[in-house]
Amino acid sequence: MSESTAGLTARHALITGASRGIGAAIAAALAADGAYVSLLGRDAARLAEVSNSVGGADRAIPIAADITDSQSVRDAFTVARRRFGPVQILINNAGQAAAAKFADTDEALWNRVLGVNLTGTYLCTREAISDMLMGGLGRIVNIASTAGLRGAAYISAYAASKHAVIGLTRALALEFATRNITVNAICPGYTDTDIVKEALDNIRAKTGRSEREALQALLATNPQHRLIHPSEIANAVLWLCRPGTESVTGQSIVIAGGEVT
Repeated sequence: MSESTAGLTARHALITGASRGIGAAIAAALAADGAYVSLLGRDAARLAEVSNSVGGADRAIPIAADITDSQSVRDAFTVARRRFGPVQILINNAGQAAAAKFADTDEALWNRVLGVNLTGTYLCTREAISDMLMGGLGRIVNIASTAGLRGAAYISAYAASKHAVIGLTRALALEFATRNITVNAICPGYTDTDIVKEALDNIRAKTGRSEREALQALLATNPQHRLIHPSEIANAVLWLCRPGTESVTGQSIVIAGGEVT
Protein backbone atom coordinates (compact mmCIF):
# COMPACT_ATOMS: atom_id res chain seq x y z
CA MET A 1 0.00 0.00 0.00
CA SER A 2 1.47 3.35 -1.05
CA GLU A 3 1.66 6.32 1.29
CA SER A 4 -1.08 8.16 -0.62
CA THR A 5 -3.51 5.23 -0.43
CA ALA A 6 -2.65 4.63 3.23
CA GLY A 7 -4.08 8.04 4.07
CA LEU A 8 -3.69 8.81 7.74
CA THR A 9 -3.39 5.21 8.91
CA ALA A 10 -1.86 5.01 12.39
CA ARG A 11 -1.14 8.75 12.59
CA HIS A 12 -2.11 10.51 15.81
CA ALA A 13 -4.25 13.62 15.47
CA LEU A 14 -5.20 15.87 18.36
CA ILE A 15 -8.25 18.08 17.85
CA THR A 16 -9.33 20.90 20.16
CA GLY A 17 -12.94 21.96 20.47
CA ALA A 18 -13.87 18.44 19.42
CA SER A 19 -17.14 18.03 21.30
CA ARG A 20 -19.42 19.45 18.60
CA GLY A 21 -19.74 21.22 15.25
CA ILE A 22 -16.62 21.65 13.18
CA GLY A 23 -14.38 19.81 15.65
CA ALA A 24 -16.60 16.74 15.74
CA ALA A 25 -16.81 16.72 11.93
CA ILE A 26 -13.02 16.91 11.66
CA ALA A 27 -12.63 14.08 14.16
CA ALA A 28 -14.98 11.90 12.11
CA ALA A 29 -13.15 12.66 8.85
CA LEU A 30 -9.66 11.98 10.22
CA ALA A 31 -10.71 8.81 12.05
CA ALA A 32 -12.43 7.49 8.92
CA ASP A 33 -9.14 7.97 7.05
CA GLY A 34 -7.25 5.87 9.58
CA ALA A 35 -6.03 8.36 12.20
CA TYR A 36 -6.14 7.87 15.92
CA VAL A 37 -7.82 10.92 17.39
CA SER A 38 -7.42 12.62 20.76
CA LEU A 39 -10.46 14.80 21.39
CA LEU A 40 -10.02 17.87 23.61
CA GLY A 41 -12.79 20.03 24.99
CA ARG A 42 -14.50 21.18 28.17
CA ASP A 43 -17.68 19.10 27.86
CA ALA A 44 -16.67 15.60 28.96
CA ALA A 45 -20.07 14.06 28.19
CA ARG A 46 -20.19 15.44 24.65
CA LEU A 47 -16.57 14.39 24.04
CA ALA A 48 -17.45 10.84 25.06
CA GLU A 49 -20.33 10.83 22.58
CA VAL A 50 -18.09 11.98 19.75
CA SER A 51 -15.44 9.44 20.74
CA ASN A 52 -17.97 6.62 20.56
CA SER A 53 -19.30 7.85 17.22
CA VAL A 54 -15.88 7.82 15.52
CA GLY A 55 -14.78 4.39 16.63
CA GLY A 56 -14.67 4.20 20.39
CA ALA A 57 -11.63 3.38 22.52
CA ASP A 58 -9.76 1.66 19.69
CA ARG A 59 -9.78 4.84 17.60
CA ALA A 60 -10.43 7.84 19.87
CA ILE A 61 -9.90 9.16 23.36
CA PRO A 62 -11.91 12.00 24.97
CA ILE A 63 -9.85 14.36 27.15
CA ALA A 64 -11.46 17.15 29.17
CA ALA A 65 -9.11 20.13 29.14
CA ASP A 66 -8.93 23.92 29.30
CA ILE A 67 -6.70 25.05 26.43
CA THR A 68 -6.24 28.49 27.97
CA ASP A 69 -4.32 26.92 30.88
CA SER A 70 -0.78 25.72 30.19
CA GLN A 71 -0.81 22.97 32.84
CA SER A 72 -4.15 21.64 31.59
CA VAL A 73 -2.71 21.51 28.05
CA ARG A 74 0.43 19.68 29.22
CA ASP A 75 -1.67 17.17 31.14
CA ALA A 76 -3.96 16.60 28.15
CA PHE A 77 -1.04 15.93 25.82
CA THR A 78 0.45 13.51 28.35
CA VAL A 79 -2.80 11.52 28.37
CA ALA A 80 -3.00 11.64 24.57
CA ARG A 81 0.60 10.46 24.10
CA ARG A 82 0.15 7.66 26.61
CA ARG A 83 -2.76 6.33 24.54
CA PHE A 84 -1.65 6.90 20.93
CA GLY A 85 1.99 8.04 20.99
CA PRO A 86 3.50 11.32 19.72
CA VAL A 87 1.14 13.85 18.16
CA GLN A 88 1.71 14.17 14.40
CA ILE A 89 -1.38 16.19 13.48
CA LEU A 90 -2.74 19.14 15.45
CA ILE A 91 -6.06 20.78 14.66
CA ASN A 92 -6.51 24.02 16.61
CA ASN A 93 -10.26 24.30 16.28
CA ALA A 94 -11.52 25.48 19.69
CA GLY A 95 -13.02 28.93 19.38
CA GLN A 96 -14.85 31.63 21.28
CA ALA A 97 -16.99 34.31 19.64
CA ALA A 98 -18.56 37.42 21.12
CA ALA A 99 -20.34 40.39 19.57
CA ALA A 100 -20.16 43.82 21.19
CA LYS A 101 -19.54 47.42 20.30
CA PHE A 102 -15.88 48.27 20.83
CA ALA A 103 -16.84 50.72 23.58
CA ASP A 104 -18.59 47.86 25.37
CA THR A 105 -15.71 45.41 24.92
CA ASP A 106 -14.24 45.22 28.39
CA GLU A 107 -11.05 43.45 29.41
CA ALA A 108 -12.90 40.35 30.54
CA LEU A 109 -14.50 39.85 27.12
CA TRP A 110 -11.25 40.69 25.31
CA ASN A 111 -9.19 38.27 27.40
CA ARG A 112 -11.78 35.50 27.17
CA VAL A 113 -11.89 35.59 23.37
CA LEU A 114 -8.15 35.94 22.86
CA GLY A 115 -7.49 33.36 25.56
CA VAL A 116 -9.28 30.63 23.65
CA ASN A 117 -8.68 31.67 20.05
CA LEU A 118 -5.06 32.81 20.25
CA THR A 119 -3.43 31.72 23.50
CA GLY A 120 -5.05 28.28 23.26
CA THR A 121 -3.67 27.88 19.75
CA TYR A 122 -0.22 28.95 20.96
CA LEU A 123 -0.20 26.60 23.97
CA CYS A 124 -1.33 23.54 22.01
CA THR A 125 1.08 24.24 19.15
CA ARG A 126 3.96 24.73 21.58
CA GLU A 127 3.20 21.36 23.15
CA ALA A 128 2.82 19.50 19.85
CA ILE A 129 5.80 20.93 17.99
CA SER A 130 8.40 18.92 19.95
CA ASP A 131 6.70 15.67 18.90
CA MET A 132 6.66 16.80 15.28
CA LEU A 133 10.29 17.88 15.23
CA MET A 134 11.41 14.64 16.84
CA GLY A 135 9.36 12.51 14.46
CA GLY A 136 10.20 14.50 11.33
CA LEU A 137 6.53 14.96 10.45
CA GLY A 138 3.88 17.48 11.38
CA ARG A 139 0.61 18.85 10.10
CA ILE A 140 -0.94 21.82 11.90
CA VAL A 141 -4.27 23.26 10.80
CA ASN A 142 -5.65 26.32 12.57
CA ILE A 143 -9.35 27.03 12.19
CA ALA A 144 -9.47 30.81 11.74
CA SER A 145 -12.28 32.76 10.06
CA THR A 146 -13.06 35.13 7.22
CA ALA A 147 -13.08 37.72 10.02
CA GLY A 148 -9.35 37.07 10.29
CA LEU A 149 -8.87 38.32 6.74
CA ARG A 150 -11.10 41.36 6.56
CA GLY A 151 -12.59 42.11 9.98
CA ALA A 152 -16.15 43.15 10.70
CA ALA A 153 -17.99 45.63 12.88
CA TYR A 154 -18.93 44.72 16.45
CA ILE A 155 -16.53 41.76 16.71
CA SER A 156 -13.25 43.55 17.41
CA ALA A 157 -11.93 40.95 19.88
CA TYR A 158 -12.88 38.03 17.64
CA ALA A 159 -11.48 39.64 14.48
CA ALA A 160 -8.26 40.60 16.26
CA SER A 161 -7.79 37.07 17.58
CA LYS A 162 -8.35 35.47 14.18
CA HIS A 163 -6.02 37.94 12.42
CA ALA A 164 -3.41 36.96 15.00
CA VAL A 165 -4.00 33.24 14.36
CA ILE A 166 -3.37 33.81 10.66
CA GLY A 167 -0.19 35.74 11.46
CA LEU A 168 0.98 32.92 13.73
CA THR A 169 0.18 30.41 10.98
CA ARG A 170 2.35 32.25 8.45
CA ALA A 171 5.24 32.72 10.88
CA LEU A 172 5.31 29.06 11.91
CA ALA A 173 5.01 27.87 8.31
CA LEU A 174 8.20 29.76 7.46
CA GLU A 175 10.02 28.69 10.61
CA PHE A 176 9.42 24.98 10.02
CA ALA A 177 9.33 24.92 6.22
CA THR A 178 12.36 22.64 5.94
CA ARG A 179 11.30 20.25 8.72
CA ASN A 180 8.41 18.46 6.99
CA ILE A 181 5.96 20.41 9.13
CA THR A 182 3.19 22.31 7.37
CA VAL A 183 1.06 24.97 9.05
CA ASN A 184 -2.11 26.23 7.41
CA ALA A 185 -5.29 28.06 8.35
CA ILE A 186 -8.85 27.38 7.27
CA CYS A 187 -11.06 30.49 7.16
CA PRO A 188 -14.73 29.51 7.20
CA GLY A 189 -17.59 31.86 6.63
CA TYR A 190 -20.76 31.50 8.70
CA THR A 191 -21.05 27.78 9.45
CA ASP A 192 -23.97 25.73 10.73
CA THR A 193 -22.71 25.45 14.32
CA ASP A 194 -23.79 26.39 17.83
CA ILE A 195 -21.79 29.64 17.59
CA VAL A 196 -23.85 30.77 14.60
CA LYS A 197 -27.07 29.70 16.29
CA GLU A 198 -26.10 31.94 19.20
CA ALA A 199 -25.37 34.79 16.78
CA LEU A 200 -28.81 34.38 15.22
CA ASP A 201 -30.44 34.44 18.65
CA ASN A 202 -28.51 37.60 19.47
CA ILE A 203 -29.66 39.32 16.26
CA ARG A 204 -33.26 38.35 16.93
CA ALA A 205 -33.12 39.57 20.53
CA LYS A 206 -31.61 42.94 19.63
CA THR A 207 -33.53 43.68 16.42
CA GLY A 208 -36.83 41.83 16.73
CA ARG A 209 -36.21 40.12 13.39
CA SER A 210 -37.56 36.67 12.64
CA GLU A 211 -35.15 33.71 12.46
CA ARG A 212 -35.33 33.79 8.66
CA GLU A 213 -34.62 37.54 8.56
CA ALA A 214 -31.71 37.15 10.97
CA LEU A 215 -30.24 34.38 8.82
CA GLN A 216 -30.60 36.48 5.68
CA ALA A 217 -28.71 39.29 7.42
CA LEU A 218 -25.83 36.95 8.25
CA LEU A 219 -25.70 35.55 4.73
CA ALA A 220 -25.94 38.87 2.92
CA THR A 221 -22.26 38.78 1.91
CA ASN A 222 -22.25 35.10 0.92
CA PRO A 223 -22.78 34.71 -2.85
CA GLN A 224 -24.19 31.21 -2.32
CA HIS A 225 -26.63 32.50 0.33
CA ARG A 226 -26.19 29.50 2.61
CA LEU A 227 -24.42 28.39 5.75
CA ILE A 228 -21.29 26.32 5.33
CA HIS A 229 -21.63 22.72 6.52
CA PRO A 230 -19.03 21.49 9.04
CA SER A 231 -18.23 18.54 6.77
CA GLU A 232 -16.98 20.96 4.09
CA ILE A 233 -14.39 22.30 6.51
CA ALA A 234 -13.52 18.78 7.65
CA ASN A 235 -12.87 17.75 4.04
CA ALA A 236 -10.41 20.61 3.58
CA VAL A 237 -8.63 19.75 6.83
CA LEU A 238 -8.37 16.11 5.77
CA TRP A 239 -6.83 17.12 2.45
CA LEU A 240 -4.19 19.26 4.19
CA CYS A 241 -3.27 16.39 6.51
CA ARG A 242 -3.08 13.60 3.94
CA PRO A 243 0.07 12.72 1.96
CA GLY A 244 0.44 14.78 -1.20
CA THR A 245 0.08 18.26 0.29
CA GLU A 246 3.63 18.63 1.60
CA SER A 247 4.20 21.88 -0.31
CA VAL A 248 0.99 23.52 0.89
CA THR A 249 1.99 25.61 3.90
CA GLY A 250 1.42 29.11 5.23
CA GLN A 251 -1.93 29.33 3.45
CA SER A 252 -5.26 30.78 4.58
CA ILE A 253 -7.87 28.75 2.73
CA VAL A 254 -11.28 30.38 2.57
CA ILE A 255 -14.40 28.22 2.70
CA ALA A 256 -17.18 30.76 2.43
CA GLY A 257 -19.14 30.31 -0.80
CA GLY A 258 -17.11 32.98 -2.60
CA GLU A 259 -17.48 35.58 0.17
CA VAL A 260 -13.76 36.43 0.31
CA THR A 261 -11.60 36.07 -2.82
